[in-house]
Amino acid sequence: MVIDHSFYLSLALNEAWKYQGLTYPNPAVGCCVVGECGEILAVEAHHKAGGPHAEVNALKAAYCKLTNDNYILALEESSDIHTHLLSNHHGIFHKTKLYTTLEPCSHYGKTPSCASLISELGIEEVYVGSTDTNKQAANGNMILAMNNISVYTEILKKECDALLYPFIKTLQNNFIFFKWAQRLNGTTDKGIISSKRSREHVHAMRDVCDLLVIGGSTVRHDRPTLDARLVNGKAPDILILSRENEFDTTIPLFQVEGRKVFISDNLEKLKEYKNIMIEGSAKMYELTRDYVDYYLCYMAPSLGGDIGFSNIEDKFEILNLQKESEDIIMWMKRI
Repeated sequence: MVIDHSFYLSLALNEAWKYQGLTYPNPAVGCCVVGECGEILAVEAHHKAGGPHAEVNALKAAYCKLTNDNYILALEESSDIHTHLLSNHHGIFHKTKLYTTLEPCSHYGKTPSCASLISELGIEEVYVGSTDTNKQAANGNMILAMNNISVYTEILKKECDALLYPFIKTLQNNFIFFKWAQRLNGTTDKGIISSKRSREHVHAMRDVCDLLVIGGSTVRHDRPTLDARLVNGKAPDILILSRENEFDTTIPLFQVEGRKVFISDNLEKLKEYKNIMIEGSAKMYELTRDYVDYYLCYMAPSLGGDIGFSNIEDKFEILNLQKESEDIIMWMKRI
């Protein structure tokens, strides 16, 4: 293994993918802070919209490691972390390097400017993967350069752009991803497949998605709720893709307060939403194939079931692979 700039940025990338689908309407971003002798001081990510950006979380963790000032760990608001760092850093970041998957933001919005914070802390080198094309937050690299920071861009650009792609798509029109759970033998039927941790992850994504698409036969057979109760989150609107529009309205998904439920034999409703999750198996995969940007698979370490993705020939590029407590989680795109 070569310990170089790509290595450090790959750590940030992998951390950021853990939060893909959870940060909407913000992008998933990762950051790594490295010490003077190449030691890793922090690897962090942006966790949710409105919370501290990846750079702030990483600088917070690095500061604590360098100073043993545990007080900062209790700070959750980005502005409070900024203030504490600026008041107490005493030049400890002078010889550090910062690696970020996305150009640091330049604007003051729900959180202060990351580019300004990095500049004031005296960090000498910043390595960036993707350039921020969002006009509201762009030009962070320019702020860094104006403060005599050496900025190196397009490190692992292809990989960082793949991480950023869902955010770019929501700015252009919408981002659509297809999620399913399967066993080692590829089956997707007969009850709960994935672990509780994986199901909590799905519920956290439901909490921030606008619309969830499900097949009519799944609704009739499983009688699901399709909410985000495992994370105490909000329930997305539902599009039931079905040729038949008569459903038993005592099915729990129809009982969720404040939710809109649409029943249609087409996918025109997708045009009205930004962040869209499709849940299903082989049939839904084929029906939505031309609409989907990314695929998310939860693979459980078990065998069983009868039905899965048979008679479908497609190839994928694995964008990221994570292992949670039990399951393997894969983000992919079709090639």
